[in-house]
Parts: sequence; structure tokens; C-alpha cells
Amino acid sequence: MPLITVNQQAIFYSYHSPDAQLTSHPPLVLIHGAGGTHLHWSPRLRRLPSAAVYAPDLPGHGRSGGDGYATIGEYREWLHEIVDALGLPAFVLAGHSMGGAIALDFALTYPARLVGLGLVGASARLRVAPAILNGIQTDFATTTANLIEMMYGPTVDQPRRQRYRQGLREVAPTVLHADFCACDGFDVSARVGEIDLPTLIICGQLDQMTPAKYSERLHAQIRHSELHLLDNTGHMAMIEQADATTHLFEKFLVGIDV
Repeated sequence: MPLITVNQQAIFYSYHSPDAQLTSHPPLVLIHGAGGTHLHWSPRLRRLPSAAVYAPDLPGHGRSGGDGYATIGEYREWLHEIVDALGLPAFVLAGHSMGGAIALDFALTYPARLVGLGLVGASARLRVAPAILNGIQTDFATTTANLIEMMYGPTVDQPRRQRYRQGLREVAPTVLHADFCACDGFDVSARVGEIDLPTLIICGQLDQMTPAKYSERLHAQIRHSELHLLDNTGHMAMIEQADATTHLFEKFLVGIDV
């Protein structure tokens, strides 16, 4: 898997090249959420046959170097440098949770770089309970265990929850805390109506982290948006409903004009 150096940070990213025999859609860039990695996007979505797909690990996450950032604006500028370094033409940007915040901020700051937007379990404003922010610093084990229970819906069994909990605990507490601080300080609710891009919005009906009402609000404010609420699904829709999420992205990309 490739690495790219940005701001003296070695950044890991997953890359899939489209099948030359198929009609190619615009590149798709996938941004994971707080404490996550590129693996939070399903293999099928990361390997769409008709599009170049890039899925980086954010700084300080997964296989990437660096320490992460404490504001969404810093992550937005990091992403801008990444796509410049990769030489991407106009692309579709998709983000989950904190990644959705990064995507929204990028769309408002650099709209000409995008031809589409994907938001999974996202909101124009992210507030984090003080118990989470404090707990990451004072009782990391209990807080990460509680976060996993909040993130996943009822279809995810205990063995998988244990694997996901272990993955979350592989992120440094300082990085996870900074991620949630970045979320807590994010608010573009007064500007989200400015977005004028085809937008795919996906959310689990049982999402406890960013309840479906926030996705419904995004849909009401973004003119060219479509909303899909997935039954019996929590915050990690792209893991819990990998096939359905991938199918929605495939259909969405077909409708993008380039």
C-alpha cells in the first residue's frame, strides 16, 4: 500500500485503480471518523471497479505518522494538501462522522475541487459529552468500551464488538481525545445551506452518536441531496450495512456529471 509525505508526516492510504474496460467515474476519497482507520470503509467500497478510490489513514491513525489535529479546520487543510500532492482532478469526497465534518468543511472552503459529497453518520454540528472528553483522559478502558456500545447497532455481535474495541484502543489516547475535541468545536450549521453539490446522505436509524434527525436536517438544508436511513443500523453504517452502503455509493457515482 502506498505512502505519501505531507508536512513531514508519512501518510498511508489505500488506493484502488478502476478497471480500464469500465466507464470510469470521478475519483472517490473516503475519510474515516474519530479514532478510526481506512479499514472502517468496506473492502468492496474501497475497490469499486469503475472509480479510483483513495482511503487515507488520518495523521496519527492506523499506519500514518503524525499526532493528529485538534480542529476540523486543520484536518481540512491536511486533506487539501493530500489531494494536491496526489494530483487529483475534481473528485467526490465522502466522510463518516468526524470525517463527515471534514468533508463538509472542505466542501464549504474548496467547492471547486469537488463534484460530489458523501456523508455517513454526519452532522453540521458535533457536540461531544464532557463524560467522553474527560473519560478518554481519566479512564480510557471504560470510555472506549462505552463508545463501542454507542457506536454499533444490535446486529453486531460481541466477538466483533471486542475486535472493534481493540482497534479503537490502538489509537493513542491523546489522538482520540484531540479527535473528539475537534468534533466538539465543529459547527457549520449556519453555512451548510451554501453547499451546491450532489450529496449522498446515509445514516443508521439507530445511530446514537449522530442521530438520524441530524441527517434529516442536512438533507433539508443541502439542495441537491438524497437521504437514506438504514433500518436496524447504528453509527457505523458502512460496516454494519456494508453491501447496502456500497450499493448506494455505486448508484450515486453513476449520477455524477463530469
